[in-house]
Amino acid sequence: MNPLCSRCNLVVYPTEKVNCLDKYWHKGCFSCEVCKMTLNMKNYKGFEKRPYCNAHYPKTNFTCVADTPENLRLKQQSKMQSQVLYREDFEKNKGKGFSVVADTPELQRIKKTQDQISNIKYHEEFEKRKMGGEAPLTPTNPSAGAYQPPAASQNYHYDPTPEPVRQAAAAPPPSSGKRYRAVYDYLAADDDEVSFMDGDVIEDVQQIDEGWMYGRVQRTGQQGMLPANYVEAI
Repeated sequence: MNPLCSRCNLVVYPTEKVNCLDKYWHKGCFSCEVCKMTLNMKNYKGFEKRPYCNAHYPKTNFTCVADTPENLRLKQQSKMQSQVLYREDFEKNKGKGFSVVADTPELQRIKKTQDQISNIKYHEEFEKRKMGGEAPLTPTNPSAGAYQPPAASQNYHYDPTPEPVRQAAAAPPPSSGKRYRAVYDYLAADDDEVSFMDGDVIEDVQQIDEGWMYGRVQRTGQQGMLPANYVEAI
């Protein structure tokens, strides 16, 4: 028994039958629901088991969901579950210490620069102490332990014998750092950098890497890192 056409409800014979969208159609009846343009298996679009052309295919729009009591309850339950999971994760990771940071080339460069700056500052402090004649004093009697102030003397006119004056340490040789002159103005971007103006003289300059130097601005006395392409050797 031959099926009926879904459009005209007449018998569809095998020579003119189109089987699509779980229905049977005549070739002439298989057309758009809106403009009635005849369709085929290549250009039709189905919506709710009805054929449409590309121009009249229904557009699906988003609908607003009302805040019903059930939706509000589900929303509150989802929020509480998120808080519980967050608290469990926090308790699980508490006390595990800092997270591991990848040792990238940029971090290696920053670490190397900081080490060089620390080494330079250490040598500067050492030279200052050497110039000032500061040296740690050791007690004359090592077994005496910690230093204790002398007891008050009853003779207020007691004149102790003056100790021999220690000669000052010899001055260190002049710094071997190079001198440079700024060819551009530069404003420090970080705390470990130094600002200068065009024409300033940079003293005690030491090369850190290809792009950065460390030195002291003669005009301001400030010390820090400076870009190597902003200065030229004197």
